[in-house]
Amino acid sequence: MAARLNLFADAVAAEFGKHLIAAGKVLAASRLPVATGELVKLRASQINGCGFCVDMHSKDAAHAGESAERLHLVAAWREATVFTEAERAALELAEQGTRIADAAGGVTDEAWAQAAKYYDEEQLAALVCTISLINAFNRGNVMVRQPAGDYRPGQFA
Repeated sequence: MAARLNLFADAVAAEFGKHLIAAGKVLAASRLPVATGELVKLRASQINGCGFCVDMHSKDAAHAGESAERLHLVAAWREATVFTEAERAALELAEQGTRIADAAGGVTDEAWAQAAKYYDEEQLAALVCTISLINAFNRGNVMVRQPAGDYRPGQFA
């Protein structure tokens, strides 16, 4: 399977991608726990059907030491006992932030308050920006049908 458009070779898409990757580096330097960021990116990518990002973030998380059990259970996090309450709050925020069109009110006050119990303002900002950024990556990759399976951890570092 080939992508409809080579996002790495097209000048406009490549320049845009550089800025998205730079934004990701800002978020990586934040105090949001790395595991939380990867779980959120993985869950949003699953919801959006972005195989490229599911491949990337499951591999990056595993490379960073995340267990296979937790990675396999991200899609069913509500029923899984392997996530902390803080991670559960972040996953709920990620789901609601990704599925904005599905709910007239967007992210609920309850979901926001739950996340705010576990994350300070800087971490909440990083969480919101991580959710926004992964949704941007997902949408671009889904539109061009970016193939999945060949990603290597750290490939875009």
